[in-house]
Amino acid sequence: MLVVLTWRQGVRHAPFLLLLHGRPIGAAARRRMGLVEFPAAQAYFASLGYVVAVPTRVGYGMTGGPDVEDTGACQHKDYARGIRPVVSESRQLLHWLRFHQPGFDWGRGLVFGDSFGGIASLAIAAAHVRGVLGVVNLSGGDGGDSVRRPDDPCAPWAMASTVASYGRRDTIESLWMYSHNDYFWGGVWPHRWFDAFVDAGGHGRFVELPADKNNGHFIFTRNLPEWQSGFQAFAARLGLP
Repeated sequence: MLVVLTWRQGVRHAPFLLLLHGRPIGAAARRRMGLVEFPAAQAYFASLGYVVAVPTRVGYGMTGGPDVEDTGACQHKDYARGIRPVVSESRQLLHWLRFHQPGFDWGRGLVFGDSFGGIASLAIAAAHVRGVLGVVNLSGGDGGDSVRRPDDPCAPWAMASTVASYGRRDTIESLWMYSHNDYFWGGVWPHRWFDAFVDAGGHGRFVELPADKNNGHFIFTRNLPEWQSGFQAFAARLGLP
């Protein structure tokens, strides 16, 4: 795993924000990711007072390796199997950073995940990873194809079951944000996934973001102002920047 760190100079004992990337379709697209960075988002989080850690996980870009996050064929998805390695890698990374990057507060922070990273953030919450006070799921899911199957993700009932399992073990707050025109998941399934999560005991709040351009699934990088206010209100409730 490779990691990029961003922080505002002069800030001491900053809490962390672990920023998890999504999962493009196909091996070639995963290789093209190179070293994952989100310059505008990283600068924004750092301006609030976080030290931002962006890992390029195993199976992606410059990190390379096997595709450990494969969730299987469309109608036979095992979402938990593909998400489990993200939890393990995130736990190991935060543990490593505590000892190798002193000066920051690695015992207090957030996990912010986009797309596949968003669903993984819920698994991290359920796994009680040390120091994680809350998680943000932005456009979270897997098994979507907005070109060939718009609004029709693979095995969405299996995703509902998976997030319900996370809800049963959840003890911290989560923020779910989805654009109105996210053509990977459609307008119905994200709400059903959220309901499954909270009905199982999860703690969360759902914010529906406005439609964005030709596909709101990419709102994280294409329209930061639309999700920033929701994020800041969530962080403030947890006593974070």
